[in-house]
Amino acid sequence: MGSAIAERIKSKYKVFVFERDAAKTEGLTGIKIASDIPQLVKQSQAIILAIKPQDFESVMEEIKDGAQGKLIISIAAGITTGYIEKFLGQVRVVRVMPNLAVQVGQSTTSICKGAFADDKDLSFVLKLFKYLGNVFVLPEAMMDAATAVAGSGPGFWCDLVQGKPKSEWEKYSREYFIPEFSLAAEHVGFDKKQAGLFAASTTTGTIAIVEALRITPEELKAKVTSKGGTTQAGLEALHNTGSLIEAVEAAVRRSKELSRG
Repeated sequence: MGSAIAERIKSKYKVFVFERDAAKTEGLTGIKIASDIPQLVKQSQAIILAIKPQDFESVMEEIKDGAQGKLIISIAAGITTGYIEKFLGQVRVVRVMPNLAVQVGQSTTSICKGAFADDKDLSFVLKLFKYLGNVFVLPEAMMDAATAVAGSGPGFWCDLVQGKPKSEWEKYSREYFIPEFSLAAEHVGFDKKQAGLFAASTTTGTIAIVEALRITPEELKAKVTSKGGTTQAGLEALHNTGSLIEAVEAAVRRSKELSRG
């Protein structure tokens, strides 16, 4: 996810990255490599935390001394803005949740600001992530619902189109999946208009990534389904009930269980 973001924004912004596994940064062009996290923080005005939740606390320790005055943008799954502020103090934090379609510039991305970020910070992040697809500004209380819809939705679509010929995907999505998925989004707190936009954006982004990567829906489903994660919880509910509403509600519950902060 982090590399996909860097590749998409490097033509618009000066980008520095740090990755402990040096092999992952070999061959990068148009992107500068920082020698360590403190150097990255010192050189940057905005810091994107594209890290796994299990690495979060150790990274916080490394950036906390230089974080004041910086904009912290976190795409770490399940990490609230308040949790980051406990480590870093009164810093400007914007939480961002892109989905897998970020790889093809058709992400469905949700953003919310923390206690100390202002509207200018939110506008900057909105502009930044529009280079990667559709962006929705939400209250933080809706981020679990956004995770269930945009994050797990690709897995639900892939599961339901398995066995259908590619020629039928668009019609199936338009006539069945998007309307049902919109209703499911409404059930977890989105208003009718936003539910429809989320459902349509997630679906078109999913189709785009299947086609761009030249993989099957089954292969994409495997990519987005982590053991014990939100998509797995939703798929289990979908298989038990046949209901997208139940699937999304199960994914929301699992997202809340996994959340920190």
